Amino acid sequence: QVQLVESGGGLVQPGGSLRLSCEISGGTASQYNIGWFRQAPGKEREFVGTVRRTSGNRHYYADSVKGRFIISRDRAKNTEYLEMNKLKPEDTALYYCAAGQPILSAIRSENAYRFWGQGTQVTVSV
Repeated sequence: QVQLVESGGGLVQPGGSLRLSCEISGGTASQYNIGWFRQAPGKEREFVGTVRRTSGNRHYYADSVKGRFIISRDRAKNTEYLEMNKLKPEDTALYYCAAGQPILSAIRSENAYRFWGQGTQVTVSV
């Protein structure tokens, strides 16, 4: 059983930055791809980004965050990070990390990820 714990959320002004952490336990991070998702109030959960650790470490991001968000990993700490820059009010959401072994065509689908964290709230406001 894999457990995921997100942290690092908070309140930030537009244009600011935050770094979210996803600590992975109960399994080896390298066995899974970690996906980041978010859900804003009244909206469906949406894909934010992932890195295909199991095939070449290629990055994939939603168009809405491309160029502003970047994913990294600390293997020694079994932790994956979502660095968020140039934040906008529309980035306000509950952010989740999830672990799974999705095929390439399914990396943006939440149904392809088996294990989920509890989420961390990000609020972008003046």
